[in-house]
Amino acid sequence: MNGKSEITEKYLALFKENIDRISAISSPYINSFREAAYEKFSELGIPTKKNEEYKYTNLNIFFDHDYKNYFIPEEADFVKAEEFRCDVTDLDTHGIVLLNGFYPTINEKLRQLPSGVWIGSLNEAAAKFPALLEKHYGKYAKSETDGLIHLNTAMASDGVFVYVPEGVTLSKPVQVVNLVQSDEDMFNQHRNLIIVEKNAEFSIIICDHTLSPKKFLTNAVTEVFVGENAHFDLIRVQNEHNAACKITHTFIHQEKNSVASSNNMTLHGGLIRNSTYHYLGGEGAESNSYGLFLADKWQHVDNFVNVDHAFPKCTSNQLFKGVLDDMSTGAFNGRILVRPDAQGTLAYQKNNNILLTDDAKMDTKPQLEIYADDVKCSHGATIGQLDGEALFYLQSRGINKREARLMLMFGFAHEVIQNIKIEALRERMDNLVMQRLKGELSRCASCMVKCG
Repeated sequence: MNGKSEITEKYLALFKENIDRISAISSPYINSFREAAYEKFSELGIPTKKNEEYKYTNLNIFFDHDYKNYFIPEEADFVKAEEFRCDVTDLDTHGIVLLNGFYPTINEKLRQLPSGVWIGSLNEAAAKFPALLEKHYGKYAKSETDGLIHLNTAMASDGVFVYVPEGVTLSKPVQVVNLVQSDEDMFNQHRNLIIVEKNAEFSIIICDHTLSPKKFLTNAVTEVFVGENAHFDLIRVQNEHNAACKITHTFIHQEKNSVASSNNMTLHGGLIRNSTYHYLGGEGAESNSYGLFLADKWQHVDNFVNVDHAFPKCTSNQLFKGVLDDMSTGAFNGRILVRPDAQGTLAYQKNNNILLTDDAKMDTKPQLEIYADDVKCSHGATIGQLDGEALFYLQSRGINKREARLMLMFGFAHEVIQNIKIEALRERMDNLVMQRLKGELSRCASCMVKCG
């Protein structure tokens, strides 16, 4: 990788042009990470296909562009964000709205829920909870190969902070709505920190939407700490237009006997790259990583998953599925690492994909790296078309070919959807996926903006 490529130089210059403005509105502690992160990004640069983790994804389509303004908000920018309402009417949540990565300034920047949970602005949390930030911020989001993680650390100044104290169960999930809107093409970043302490239970839904038809590039990093015996559930719904690129890096650190699940549901977007890192850092921990994507036109969706079994008697499950139409492309890169001391490991990985046209393309790379003896591990991947025998069977029962195809595709997708524990969201995803498979959603769902 050439860390000083012309594209990388653009973002080094963007840092230098905006760092004073970014630092002025950010906490001293978060600012203390920026210089080292800048140097690391300068060394690694924007990932290219020479980087094994980005082998199947060409980022130049969005990164080789002049984003002249790095978004720093004013109060007037948040008016539309405050007016946004989720269209899933039966979804009962504690809501947070971000605009271009920033928490609104016209409401409380941090608020405490009746259960004792704190939610709000990461930047505000750095001032109110300095000990928590010092213990967790920047401790899990680390990489020796991915410069984008360091670019985020160098430039992001706000995002979502969630603190769930020991023993607390939050009955309603928190819903974070990421809105992207600008009259100009824009690059933005946000940084999230979620702390779920010992014996606590917490669920979060993250929804990504675009509100204007410009070219958008988002590079987001989320760090999650899941304490001993705690339960954590993350559901991410991605629903942006074809001129949007969303890159997410999610680091989930688990302690002894904890259970954590992540589920990436990609309905729409020009280029999507989701990287999820599960670190099983205590005996008896369990991680579940799910993903479903539906792609058409020239869309590209890439899911990268890394599960690190560092302690004995831990369990991990991966299930990722894709449906590709037209000239769309997809990639799955899943890695399971079992360290020498991680005896008694159970690790399973499955990636299945359906190509609906001859022009659609899928690359899949399941990996097992095992250094322990007492383990049960398996992985498998398939790329193919709809089952011809199943299609014939349905047609022989009087179901026309179009409906039979839809039934098979929906059944294929529902295996992932059924892992969503929140009933109202699960039903909504079933509905949106069926609409998408019927071709009724030619642009991101429920959007009033008629983007091209």
